[in-house]
Amino acid sequence: MSRRNGSGKAGLNGPAGYLAGLSPSGPSQRQLRVGEEVRRVLAELFARTTFRDPELADTAVTVTEVRLSPDFKHATVFVARLGRSDVDALLPGLKRVAPWLRTQMSHKLRLRVAPELHFQPDTTLDEAMHMDALLKSPDVQRDIVAAQPEDDEED
Repeated sequence: MSRRNGSGKAGLNGPAGYLAGLSPSGPSQRQLRVGEEVRRVLAELFARTTFRDPELADTAVTVTEVRLSPDFKHATVFVARLGRSDVDALLPGLKRVAPWLRTQMSHKLRLRVAPELHFQPDTTLDEAMHMDALLKSPDVQRDIVAAQPEDDEED
């Protein structure tokens, strides 16, 4: 049973790590379950709602992950735009509509306190594409081919 724990990432220690739901022991099952429900509700709101904010009008935002703090008062929402990497430009607009999203979310979820929303860009797809490009580079391919005969001889 593996837990998604990004506590080893630089820059997410201290309060930022706490807000991202990163504890040394990893997120609890309840944090994961409620985070997934928050993600589902936010994704539904983004799909069905047209925002009056000019920066968010006619934009498709994908909610990829939600991490809740251990006290469930803060939620870090990771967002992406499919096919585009300019999600950073949307963050100010998302911050402006966060109170409205929180209110709408509180109507759909049965929680004691609706978490305060903090938006972050999701860069995992960019990192995966970068790693894929590195693995397909000629230098790495040469090293992989050179290492394969040695592995066959040992078996």
